[in-house]
Amino acid sequence: MIIPELPEYLTNLGGADYKGLIISLFTITAMLSRPFSGKLADSIGRVPVMIFGAVVCLICSSLYPVVTSLMPFFVLRFFHGFSTGFTPTGNTTYLADIVPIEKRGEAMGLLGTAGGIGMSGGPALGGMLSNQFGLTVMFYASSALALISILILIRMRETLATRQRFSIAHLQVKRTDFFEPRVLAPCIVMVLSAFAYGAVLTLIPDFGQHVGVRNKGLLFTYLTVASLVVRLVAGKASDRFGREPVLIASTSVIVLSMLVIGLATTKLQLMLGVVLYGFAQGSTSPTLLAWATDLSDNLFKGRGIASLYIFMELGIGLGAVISGWLYANDANLFFPVFSVSSGLAAMAFFYLLSRRRLRA
Repeated sequence: MIIPELPEYLTNLGGADYKGLIISLFTITAMLSRPFSGKLADSIGRVPVMIFGAVVCLICSSLYPVVTSLMPFFVLRFFHGFSTGFTPTGNTTYLADIVPIEKRGEAMGLLGTAGGIGMSGGPALGGMLSNQFGLTVMFYASSALALISILILIRMRETLATRQRFSIAHLQVKRTDFFEPRVLAPCIVMVLSAFAYGAVLTLIPDFGQHVGVRNKGLLFTYLTVASLVVRLVAGKASDRFGREPVLIASTSVIVLSMLVIGLATTKLQLMLGVVLYGFAQGSTSPTLLAWATDLSDNLFKGRGIASLYIFMELGIGLGAVISGWLYANDANLFFPVFSVSSGLAAMAFFYLLSRRRLRA
């Protein structure tokens, strides 16, 4: 709901030159919190981890309206990242517990579809509320939705068979808690392909304004609706044909979509590029989640999934910071910035091809 409006909100606070920090601060915290969320999901349970993330979202969304200067805003964005650091780890691990392996890709696609419905409706609703009633109403509406999610979560049955009572010792992470070596391959593909997502989140609001799109949230709606359309199909395809063939196809589409976006000069062209990227992102995300779950140790599913999310946030964070820095509020630089995203996605494509050739 709030991401499309944050660049303008930050500009009004006097921070037009720091738009890249909107996404990067959020993802840094999410990335740093993953080892903790993965360990806690494998020890105290999946549901408490999800609830904690939702509570953070509720509190942070409620505090945005009282922020009036740059430093408090950046501090709030930093802490808001805990929501993404915890809830998706619990969600994905919970799903992996209750779904058979032969349906895992389809299930991850369904989870992504559910999230995509919120991500498609959220930006449009946020833009409408902001335009009609102001940013304060939009922020409180976001808080209300977080509260509803908490009320749902507290009624869910825990799926972790052997649970431990929470203690401070659970917050003491070891080196092995930071990364699961079994999931290295999907992590490499994730970081290279997620760079594009960071660039899109950071620059699409300004790009939309540049070509005359008034409700910037609609561009995110097009992106997420496109990803919704393909998620279930891609998930089923990865169950049938394998994870890597689907990822080879989806990363090639990321390469193309970044070039289309970068070359756009009209609303229609930009929308076409965004939709194309939505198709690619909607295929890549659930397939990588299913692949990482396939490779994870059954006793440490949370750690394996958290490792993948760490690389996702690393890619998004780097994409946000580097694209914001390269862009420097100069519309003439949109194409060079999105060309970088295209090049990194191409690296993921060739990495996947090389893995298949080595096994052939």
